[in-house]
Amino acid sequence: MREPVVFTVNGTECRLDVDPERSLLEVLRDDLDLVGCKYGCGEGQCGACTVLVDGRATRSCTMAAGAVAGRAVRTIEGLATGDRLHPVQEAFLRAGAMQCGYCTPGMILSAVALLEGAAQPPSEDEITAALQGNLCRCGVYPRIVAAVSAVAKSMAEVGR
Repeated sequence: MREPVVFTVNGTECRLDVDPERSLLEVLRDDLDLVGCKYGCGEGQCGACTVLVDGRATRSCTMAAGAVAGRAVRTIEGLATGDRLHPVQEAFLRAGAMQCGYCTPGMILSAVALLEGAAQPPSEDEITAALQGNLCRCGVYPRIVAAVSAVAKSMAEVGR
């Protein structure tokens, strides 16, 4: 049964008449054409579908669309500001922290959640632990950790 679900997506209020039991991933991709989050395992284990819900890294494949009512969702499409990439996106480019790119949006959003939620810049061990639920089929983990570490270091230098 369809019903209205009102939530914020990338800073814009969204009202959709959907089956509230559909996955958030399906709604984002099929109804809102936000295809940055990817279908991977469908069980919340690989992290390809990661989005931020109220600032927390969340697997959109296992979250019901109705569960985001009144909440803020941020996808990879909502990270850049105009033509300026988010610092984590820039760091991934500089470090060559992607190969096929399938895991990249989920990795970036998990890193953003870690960095935005940290009182102090995280260590490499903390970065590795935070990204543990995101699988990279190409195995570029060292470059991914290096990219996030570079942003963490930059944060420390500017006093955040």
